[in-house]
Amino acid sequence: MTHFHLRRTLTAGLFAALVALAPARAETLDKVTFGTNWVAEAEHGGFFQAVADGTYKKYGLDVTIVPGGPNENNRMLLIAGKIDFFMAANTLMSFDAVANNVPVVTIAAIFQKDPQVMLTQPDAKVGKLEDLKPLTLFISKEGMGSYFQWLKSEYGFSEKNVRPYNFNPQPFIANPKSAMQGYVTSEPFAVEKAAGFKPNVLLLADYGFNTYSTLIETRRDIVEKKPDLVQRFVDASMVGWYNYLYRDNSAGNAMIKQLNPEMTDDLLAYSVAKMKEHGIVDSGDSLKNGIGAMSDERYSSFFNKMVKAGVVKADLDFRKSYTLRFVNKGVGLELRPNKP
Repeated sequence: MTHFHLRRTLTAGLFAALVALAPARAETLDKVTFGTNWVAEAEHGGFFQAVADGTYKKYGLDVTIVPGGPNENNRMLLIAGKIDFFMAANTLMSFDAVANNVPVVTIAAIFQKDPQVMLTQPDAKVGKLEDLKPLTLFISKEGMGSYFQWLKSEYGFSEKNVRPYNFNPQPFIANPKSAMQGYVTSEPFAVEKAAGFKPNVLLLADYGFNTYSTLIETRRDIVEKKPDLVQRFVDASMVGWYNYLYRDNSAGNAMIKQLNPEMTDDLLAYSVAKMKEHGIVDSGDSLKNGIGAMSDERYSSFFNKMVKAGVVKADLDFRKSYTLRFVNKGVGLELRPNKP
């Protein structure tokens, strides 16, 4: 055999070997689709970080994130089997799923504290939640059906001062004797930009509104048939969140800005700072059990509050709404700085 033939045979053999290897390597990554509940933003940062920095790939996953938005319904895509995981807003959504026999289950809670706040103007004499009662309250329809019912049952609020909140801060800015709902990670920033003053902020979670927020949901059949896949997605997502909060999050932020060009560096930095300052992601049970932590006690406590507020029925089997199987394992704890 000539050198030419030998080289050509070796090259052909090597090529065949590489072709054989390539699909095998690709097949080791399980394709997963995760739908968020809003456009890309810092409040979803850990998931984007895990895609952008290769964390999901390290866990054998090829993850596609499908952003939500005002005209999207990613939860319906989850139920219909079009996507594998979904970001639910809060625990009430999970209770509602049980009430309506929707076959989804919560597998992790990214936010230990719901970011829901009430904002007041600097001159308003507001030091605690009860001080909001005489003010005009701008509250959304969703807010009226959830946390405001708790404000009524726990703190004696009345609906007489409530006005519709249409996600426009101008009515609040124009009325010094008013309060407006918002998220601690975004609305205070928007008000300061628009009005030039720093609003007072009351975080409802600090007053006992103890729903989990930014939950990971999946279908029950995926939990039963692919528990290893679910565990890897949860674990990698938690690592992504530690990296987003405490390490270099530029890769995650770049992906967020690519998907949502309206997102600015200032707002991203503000949102991350507020998540850390208020322990939105990393506080309470997560300090010991890791980000994503959940507990039976916390679920029971919130359920009882919602029954008292008339939001859910007392005979609801709320424990069907979640499983602790995939959390509380301390995954990623070593990535947290000593002082969270």
